[in-house]
Amino acid sequence: MKEKLQKSVSLLMFLNVVGLGFGQSTVWKIDPSHSTLGFSIDHLVISETVGEFKDYSVTVKADEKDFSDAKISVMIQSNSIDTEDEKRDEHLRSPEFFDVDKYPQIVFKSDGFRKSSNGDYKLSGTIQMHGVTKKIVLNAKFGGIVKDPWGGTRAGLKIWGVLDRYDFGLKYNSVMEAGGLSIGREVRVDCRVELVKE
Repeated sequence: MKEKLQKSVSLLMFLNVVGLGFGQSTVWKIDPSHSTLGFSIDHLVISETVGEFKDYSVTVKADEKDFSDAKISVMIQSNSIDTEDEKRDEHLRSPEFFDVDKYPQIVFKSDGFRKSSNGDYKLSGTIQMHGVTKKIVLNAKFGGIVKDPWGGTRAGLKIWGVLDRYDFGLKYNSVMEAGGLSIGREVRVDCRVELVKE
């Protein structure tokens, strides 16, 4: 009896290890025409400037219907920043900000997508930006999975949170006449992502 029990435990441990090795098999790709990787930042204390990145790739691997096992990878081309002002965008691409020639990409890889008590999620992972790598946690909402009119399967995510740009060495600023800083330190992330099942 004892020998049978030991064999059963060993078999279960083996199956668990094998299962962990395979990971998720369902791949989802972003539909850029129905997605936005956006942000906003305070300007002159009294208002906000908004922008987005236009060139990026997002891959999600998730088998569970609620995406609770999701692994998310994002690669953004930093020179694709767009605030609808070319002069400002050129400044943002310069060494005073993103220094896109030296740091051409922003990369995020998740290590957790966990549902909280209110039904929303916490997306955790590592972001590499401007030569700095940091762990971050963002808020997320899973919109569900639907069949589209063209026979495909789609899923939706909303992701938001706050990053401190100083943490990534993006410290350029200027002082106003009244003494305050013209550009905010906090960057509010606001992403809406529509995914297509491959």
